[in-house]
Order: sequence, then C-alpha cells, then structure tokens
Amino acid sequence: MKLEMEMETEIQAFYRNKTIFITGGTGFLGKVIIEKLLRTTEVKRIYSLIRKKRGQDIQDRIALWEKEPIFELLLQSKPEALSRVVPIAGDCLEPDLGISDTDRKLLSAEVQIVIHGAATVRFNEPLHVALAINTRATRLMVQLAKQMLQLEAFVHVSTAYANCVVDHIEEKFYPDLLTSSSEKVLEMTDQLSDQLIDNMTCELLGSFPNTYTYTKALGEDVILREAGDLPMCVFRPAIIIATSREPVAGWIDNLYGPIALLYGVAYGILRIALVDVKAQNSVVPVDYCANVALASAWKTAAVRTVSSAPPPIYNFAPSEENLLTYGEFRDKTQSIGENYAVSKMIWYPFLHCMTTAWLYPLAAFFYHTLPGFVVDLALRTVGRKPRLLQIYQKIHINMKLLRPFTCRSWKFDAMNRDHLWQCMTPQDRELYHFDMLALDWDDYFTRALRGMRVYLCKEPPTPASIAEGQRIWRRFHLLHRTLQLFLVGSAAALIWSLLSLVASL
Repeated sequence: MKLEMEMETEIQAFYRNKTIFITGGTGFLGKVIIEKLLRTTEVKRIYSLIRKKRGQDIQDRIALWEKEPIFELLLQSKPEALSRVVPIAGDCLEPDLGISDTDRKLLSAEVQIVIHGAATVRFNEPLHVALAINTRATRLMVQLAKQMLQLEAFVHVSTAYANCVVDHIEEKFYPDLLTSSSEKVLEMTDQLSDQLIDNMTCELLGSFPNTYTYTKALGEDVILREAGDLPMCVFRPAIIIATSREPVAGWIDNLYGPIALLYGVAYGILRIALVDVKAQNSVVPVDYCANVALASAWKTAAVRTVSSAPPPIYNFAPSEENLLTYGEFRDKTQSIGENYAVSKMIWYPFLHCMTTAWLYPLAAFFYHTLPGFVVDLALRTVGRKPRLLQIYQKIHINMKLLRPFTCRSWKFDAMNRDHLWQCMTPQDRELYHFDMLALDWDDYFTRALRGMRVYLCKEPPTPASIAEGQRIWRRFHLLHRTLQLFLVGSAAALIWSLLSLVASL
C-alpha cells in the first residue's frame, strides 16, 4: 500500500479516498468521467444523481453499466469497481433537485468534490424545461454545495458555445450578453406559467440561437452571481464526440452534432447539408474532456483562496495551431469511409455542402425528398411501412437548428487551459492527457469512424462484416457513377437539342 501511494501522481493522490458527487453521470461525458475516476484513482465513493424511471430501480441503471463497452477495461482490472458508485435519487426538473432530506444530509456531510454536468442539450427544448435543467438546477447545486462541510472543489460543466453571440470567446464571464439576469429570469419562472415562459422565448433569447446556449449562459451567470467563496471553476468544452484513446478508442453513444452528419452520410441518406466548408469544426474527444474536468477540480482545490475574484474558466476547443474545418472534416472521413462502410447503406455515401439557406429547401427536394418519395412508394408497393420522407423531415428540421454552428467560426482563448496543462507533472499529462495540439486528426477520425460503425450502427468489427460493407460500398459507388454519367449525358443531350432548335429558327 505504501509503495502504491508513493507511485501515485499528484492528481491520483488528490483523489485518493475522496467522496465525489456527480450530476449527469448517466450521460455521455458523465460515464467517461466516472470510468476514469474508478480506473485511475482510489476514490472512496462516487454519488451519482440519477433520475427515477418507471419500472426501473436507480440501482439497476448502474448495474446495466456492466454490459457497456466503456466499462469493460475497468471491470477487467477492478471487477467490483462499480460498487463504489452510489445512486442518489433525484431529478433536475424537481424542486430541490428531487433529493430527499436524508440524502441531502449525507451529501452535505461527506462530499468533497462536485462535478455538475447534468444538462439538456436539445437545441429546441421548450424554454421552461431548459431553464429548469440548465439554469435553476445550477442554482440549486450551488446552494447545496454551500452546505457541504468538506467541499474542496466544484466543477460546473458549461459549454464553449454558452456565449456564442460573440465571435471571440475569452475565458471570462459575459453577463452583458443577457437580456435579463439569471436572478430575474428565474424569478419570472416562479411567477409565470410554463406556457407564458415559452411564449416569451424570442424576447428572452435575444441574439442567442436556441434555448440550449441561452440557458447555459444563464447558468454561468448563476455561478458568477451566487458562487461566493466556493472553491469553483467553470469548464467549457466545445462539441464533444467519440473517445480518442481510452478506455476504448472511438466509443460514442449519441448522435449529437457532426456525428449525426457522419451517421446520415454513412447510410447514404444525408447528401446535402447547410455547412460552410471553411468554418471551423470545434470537436473534442470525450476522454480529453473527462481529463480536463478531473484536472481542473485538482487545480481548483490546490489554489483555493478566499477571494472576490470570479471563478476561473477553462475553454476547451481545438488548438489554434491544429484547427479543423468542416471541409477537412468531410474530406478526411470520406477518404477513409470505404474502410468502415456499413452494410445497410441505401446509397453511396457522399455529402455536398452549401451555405445559402433560402436555396437549401430546393436542393434538399432533389437530393432528399424526391428520392425519398420514390423509395417510400416502392416500400408501399411491397407492403412495407414507408420511412424515408419522415426521416428527411427530421433531418431538415435539425439542419436548420445546426446551421448557426455549421456556418460560423469562433476563436476560443485558452490561457487558463494551457496554464492547467503546464502545472501538471509529466506523469499526470500522460495519465490525464488533453493536449489538442498533439492530436492527429487523421488517426483520430479513423478511430472515430470505426467506433461509429460498431457502437452506433451496431455492425460487428469482424473482418467478414467489414468486407461485406466494403463490397456494398463498391456496388453503390458504381451505381452512383453510372447515374451521374446518365444525368450528365441527359443534360448535355437536352442542351444540344435546345441549341439546335434555336439555331434552326
């Protein structure tokens, strides 16, 4: 035991025997944080706020993690590791987070580190729901943290796009961007009905593109106004996608952001998108995000002082010396797409990008709606349920929601993040790696595509399955080129006929 403690890194030593409270632990980032804590440190206990589901005990939800690929490596080395995760029944939509008095006393007495990551990330979430989860729950977490007798660090997980109405996002708070303070908005939610709040969406959002970014900005305003002398920091990750290195390369369990584009393209369904190929695609691996969250908690506890200065903020986006555009993102993934083709594609995967919003419905009609109608008609003919037109309706709605982020670039300052990296020992930099400058995008997307094929498309990583996908890819590629040749030939013939007709007059 003594030798084991001597070999610990500084961050590992910090987490030894600590009790941690995590919200959002059942989410994408939350699972990775919990897995990393259990695998690399000797934490005493992790309390995780978990919402009750009808017909499912909260303890059963944690037990199901044993079957998930993200925990496989952990359970091989520490079979009983998940016994250290203790569920706390609660719900961010409920008053006082739905936490019982007994559990509240338990948390107040034992917890030393808080990582608040619970959020709704839906761009079109009704405002009253987004306010309850992303803003009011943040205030309730701050109030709970003030009751914690042993609190050493509180990490509030925000988003790099919380202040997206400005192009240059510094590691500071932006209260002036809001039409009303968090205090006033939350007071309104207490006095007005949900419907009235939703009816005020446009007036309250102002320049914010959706309820997600607006309510996350309000959440930061809560931290600025109410954190007081709590040992707190704000972590702002950009677009979180698949793991890079650990615990398993390429793992992902959701279809948010650019991954949704890749998924649709992989099946040959999505062919035209509102995307500026010159705009920056600020994606970051989820394992890097987990490492920043854990390192920032360590740093917050290490420099804890009673000060009136606002809590430090850590922006986390691609390095300015290693940026990625949407065009590069598309080209890199398409260049290796054949290697990880899915066997259930309906056409050859390709993606054309455009930025003209008013022209997009016309392009989408020829790229999506018209082929979708033909496919659905064929399905009806053979007695099967039509699906494609309904899918395209959802795609076109989501494309409009994504456009503010796929056709615009931001500059993210990262002085605090870089300073955090410099403060870490070489051993901690290896164990809790998050150096975006050193990330090889080609290698990363090779792993991410492989992971998407396995974890989202549910296709086995066997040589036979991969060979089948490649065979189907080549077949559709030939059909695609044949169709292109036919269309070009038909257009040329039509133009020639028109020219001949004009010449004969």
